[in-house]
Amino acid sequence: MPPKPRITKDMVIEAAFEVARETGAENINARTVAEKLKCSTQPIMYHFATIEELKQAAFERADQFHSAYLMNVSGNEDEIMLGIGLNYIRFAVDETNLFRFLFQSGYAEGNSLLEMIDSEGLMPVLSAMRQGMKLEMDQTKEVFVTLAMFVHGYASIIANNALAFDEKLIAKHLERVYTGAMLAIQKETT
Repeated sequence: MPPKPRITKDMVIEAAFEVARETGAENINARTVAEKLKCSTQPIMYHFATIEELKQAAFERADQFHSAYLMNVSGNEDEIMLGIGLNYIRFAVDETNLFRFLFQSGYAEGNSLLEMIDSEGLMPVLSAMRQGMKLEMDQTKEVFVTLAMFVHGYASIIANNALAFDEKLIAKHLERVYTGAMLAIQKETT
């Protein structure tokens, strides 16, 4: 029986994720991941035939991290929407390299916002929002799309150093967008 690999596939993915987090996804390569693991490049190439495969695995790990970050919301149900939106923008501030990897690197191609709205991975966010807003799921998705466009724009501008993060001002703008989206839903149902 061959010896069990000392460096596991999960360890390689985690190291690539950390490289992306610390210095940007463009720096994921066999050498930087090996340095992070304090090993040769052989285990990296053993688990991944190409660096592109490794980057895709690191992207999936970053996406999981992002989802958990978004859902770390405190407060009452009425504040869930504001909290998720602020966390999305705060993620661009706190985890700029991961934000760029997830949303500006091209690795998410084929997942437009309208395709993503029906994805399994978004269901925990949509369910929390639905519960907090007390709407039907299709209405929740409408509000989500409106807010997603707004918060993504804000986050992108901040991640690219074109705007300073001002939580009070952003919260005020986000509340206005949320109120407008909710009024539009109410108007459509009456």
